[in-house]
Amino acid sequence: MNSQKGFLLSFIKYGENDAVLHCFTEEDGFQTYFLKGIYSKRNKKKALLLPLNQLNFSITEGKSNGIQSISKFELVKNNDIYTDIRVNTVIFFISDFLNQVLRNESNNSNLFLSIEQFIEELSLKNYQSHLVFLITILKIQGVAPLINGDLYLDPETGTFSSAQIHQLFNNEISAFWKSILSSQNPYEIKIHSSLRKDFLDSILVYYHYHITDFKIPTSLEVIQQIFE
Repeated sequence: MNSQKGFLLSFIKYGENDAVLHCFTEEDGFQTYFLKGIYSKRNKKKALLLPLNQLNFSITEGKSNGIQSISKFELVKNNDIYTDIRVNTVIFFISDFLNQVLRNESNNSNLFLSIEQFIEELSLKNYQSHLVFLITILKIQGVAPLINGDLYLDPETGTFSSAQIHQLFNNEISAFWKSILSSQNPYEIKIHSSLRKDFLDSILVYYHYHITDFKIPTSLEVIQQIFE
C-alpha cells in the first residue's frame, strides 16, 4: 500500500455504490483510481467528492477493473470555497479543463504547486484567477507565447506581431497576455470585468492551436453567464 496526495478532477459513478476517480497527484501526475463503496448509504465520505478537493489517498497494490484501488482517503485541507456561487462555478470549469488537458501529464511538481496557488487565490475571492491560471499552465508546459516588442499576439504562431492577426487579439487583450506572461505576481494584475469574456475566449483560441485535441469545456457557457 502507498500514499498519494492529489487533486480530484472528476468522478463517475460505477455500478450501485462504486466510483472511478480522475486525479492529478503530486508524485505520479494524472491517475485514475477505483473507489469501492463510496455511494453506500452509510458512507459519509461521498461529501468529499468535490472538484479540486485536495485529498490523501491510500492506494492498494492490486488492481480492480484494471485500475488501482483506493482503500481509504482523507481531506488534506478543509475550506469554504464551495459556498460562493462564483467560486464554485470557476472550480467546476477549471476541474473540467484540467481533466482534459492533463490526461497525459506525468509527475510535475510545478503544475501541482500552481493548482495549490490557484485555489488559494480563489479562497481570497479573486474571481479572475482562472484566467491567470490557464496562462500559467501554458508556461509550465512550454507552449506559452514568446514575448517581443510587438503589440499583437498571433495565437497560431505564439508570437507577437506588429499587425493584428486575429480579431480577438487586439491591442488591449494582447497587452494583458504580455503582462501576465512577464509578471512576477500575475494574480495581482486586474482585468476589467467587461474584458474577461473576450480574454477567456482568447485563451481558448490559443489552447485550440497549441494543445493537441483540445475541446471547449462543456461548463464554458455557465461560467460566461455567471460573469456577465
